[in-house]
Amino acid sequence: MAQDTTQDSRSKERTAPEPEDSRKPDSPTEISKPSWGYVFKRAASEFSKDDCTDLAASLTYFAVLSLFPALLAIVSLLGVFGQGEATTRAITDFLGQYAPAELVTLLEGPINNLTTSTGAGLALFTGLLGALWTASGYTGAFGRAMNRIYEVEEGRPVWKLRPMNILVTLMLVLIVVLIMLMVLLSGGIAQWVGDLVGLGSTAVTVWNIAKWPVVVAFAIVLIAVLYYFTPNVQQPKFRWISMGSIVALLVAALAAAAFTWYVINFATYNATYGIIGSVIILLLGLWIINNVLLLGAEIDAEVERGRQLQGGIKAEETIQLPPRDTRQVDKKEKKEEKLVDQGRKLRLEHEHLDYSSGDSDKSSDKSSDESSGQDADRDSRTASGRS
Repeated sequence: MAQDTTQDSRSKERTAPEPEDSRKPDSPTEISKPSWGYVFKRAASEFSKDDCTDLAASLTYFAVLSLFPALLAIVSLLGVFGQGEATTRAITDFLGQYAPAELVTLLEGPINNLTTSTGAGLALFTGLLGALWTASGYTGAFGRAMNRIYEVEEGRPVWKLRPMNILVTLMLVLIVVLIMLMVLLSGGIAQWVGDLVGLGSTAVTVWNIAKWPVVVAFAIVLIAVLYYFTPNVQQPKFRWISMGSIVALLVAALAAAAFTWYVINFATYNATYGIIGSVIILLLGLWIINNVLLLGAEIDAEVERGRQLQGGIKAEETIQLPPRDTRQVDKKEKKEEKLVDQGRKLRLEHEHLDYSSGDSDKSSDKSSDESSGQDADRDSRTASGRS
């Protein structure tokens, strides 16, 4: 499977059309109804074929490792605006409203400690960089999952890939910071603007309603950034809103509501396991969200396949997008060839053949083929005699 992926990556580098090939429809409205039906049917099939539920479990592990470093980075940046403590209070208040009491107890202490973990100046920069480095582990894991979805192998060298993952993580953190600022600071700003124009508290009421569509838009962009920059494929132009990100956000909202209702009404994890049950609930919630994100990624990948098929590009077997880089693929291939060569040497030494002579290996293979042929002839004669 890995060798097939390697060959596909090398082949796509040579033969795949440009990401913005003019034959493909540009707008979603230009995609035909049969193509849309094929997109969603193929996305469901590929979700199962790519073992996305297992990939989601792997992402859940990295999400747990990255959760508090990411929160530390967010609180550090919000601390610049004097909103570090307000952020931690907002997070704990949100958990208090929607999460089980045991889970709130488990997370409240570490979250409150985030404010005291931030510093100023060099300490802030160092802490932020360290937090981003750790949190980028999730971004890297998501990129590997995306590579499987797009049927390519990771070809970017580590000195290029790791900074890219950190940069993408920083972009995601900044988007979350903007969302937090809108939620935490916008009320006071709306009150100030309302007093300035004579609307008073009416402006706050209007903004408290109007800000949520903006928050949703930021969340869609956050998912789109994750989908666009993490895989090792040259995708078409960046789209602020993609079908996959919209579906992922909608399904995530529905799944979160359904999971919360299930936990409150039916789940007995807390009664059975105590505080460990809260950990199980947290892991299940993260696993569901990661499944939804991978489903959205599959939809975006299949939308690209549908565009290619409608443009006459042979993408029914594999999506035709060139990789961003293949240097790591070449390096891994050479390493694999070296290991195969070492294995061949061991085999020939045990057969008392000369490794330095290529004819020895050929004669060994020929002898094996002749032996197989003799066995086949003997079996054939035996079968004929019985008949």
